[in-house]
Amino acid sequence: MVEKTREASGEGEASKAISVAILVVCQVAAMALWFSASAIVPTLQAVYGLDALHSSLFTTSVQAGFVVGTLGSAILGLADRLDPRHFFAAATLLGAGANALILVLDPTADAVIVCRFVTGVAMAGVYPVGMKMAASWAKADMGLLIGLLIGGLTLGSASPHLFNALGGIDWRFTIASASVAAVAAALLIHRVRLGPNRRPSPRFDPAAALAGFRTRSLRLANFGYLGHMWELYAMWAWLVVFLEASFRLTLDGNEAAFWARTATFVAMGLGGGAGCVLGGLIADRVGRTALTIAAMATSGACALAIGFLFGGPPALLFALALIWGVSVVADSAQFSASIAELAPPERIGTLLTVQTAMGFLLTLVTIHLMPLVVEALGWRYAFAVLAIGPAFGVWSMARLRKDPDAVRLAGGRR
Repeated sequence: MVEKTREASGEGEASKAISVAILVVCQVAAMALWFSASAIVPTLQAVYGLDALHSSLFTTSVQAGFVVGTLGSAILGLADRLDPRHFFAAATLLGAGANALILVLDPTADAVIVCRFVTGVAMAGVYPVGMKMAASWAKADMGLLIGLLIGGLTLGSASPHLFNALGGIDWRFTIASASVAAVAAALLIHRVRLGPNRRPSPRFDPAAALAGFRTRSLRLANFGYLGHMWELYAMWAWLVVFLEASFRLTLDGNEAAFWARTATFVAMGLGGGAGCVLGGLIADRVGRTALTIAAMATSGACALAIGFLFGGPPALLFALALIWGVSVVADSAQFSASIAELAPPERIGTLLTVQTAMGFLLTLVTIHLMPLVVEALGWRYAFAVLAIGPAFGVWSMARLRKDPDAVRLAGGRR
């Protein structure tokens, strides 16, 4: 009997490792859609004369679509009522199709923005649904598992910058590569098995979407996430533009463009992905609130400091961008892990979806705010505005740390 139990346990761990690995690969491939068009903005600005508003819409239309998609999913409870693999596959195929349609359109046409919006709607079936699938396998490693997923999101979101660097000035290479990667993810996701923590589908209850703001501990975790999101996507969206503008002051044009895109991929993708995994490992052992407070304090400091290196030595600027890239997302998974640990088990998918909806709604403000701040203050001071978010996030997570419900975080590690 003991041997059979050990054998079953070993098979379960093997299934967990294989399923989580496949899920991370699918997340990386599908999330390439998110920033596929944002990564080519510098090229489109140079070739087609894309203005600042249209440039912002390449990213914020995805954010807006994601908010609409996640709110719809939360109200209908789709993340908890549908097989997450089917939901993920259908959403990814929709996003891949909308993204590929850009290849036959004029890049400056309004129809491109519509395609980006549809891509955002589709991502509502990818990002929070992937976290729910990962949480179904969690034991004492919730932070690590969701950290792996957010690391996949980060690497996938950054991959278009690598495609763009390798593809030279041909922006179509970036768009096509992202769509092909997403189709592969839609096919592969059916190989993922769901873990033992999955609960039966709950009854339809639109009011369940509001639970994350009625309970104090959930509300504070969501506030921490909002502070984090104030900074994250504005940094991701505008870092490549900032680096290219800075590098052009010390390097020739083509060299500046190549190194800006490569540096953005390394800082945002490789650094950010590593930060998510390390953040998960540390949070599971030290505590969710401890990790998030430290990460936001570091990223906020980077936001305040990086502008003073504008036009300075490229190597030094890249080093600070890498630190920022690691710290700005190292805490991201821990807000979601906190919701997964604090929420009723049968509503985890819905409450994760609501959390991401509110966070991405906020990013619409900061992504559009950045060009106005750059115009008013210049790159030296523009990113300092983003430090407001981490400051609020630190305050929120410090309050959550003192809340009685915090004993449910990371097995009692606050």
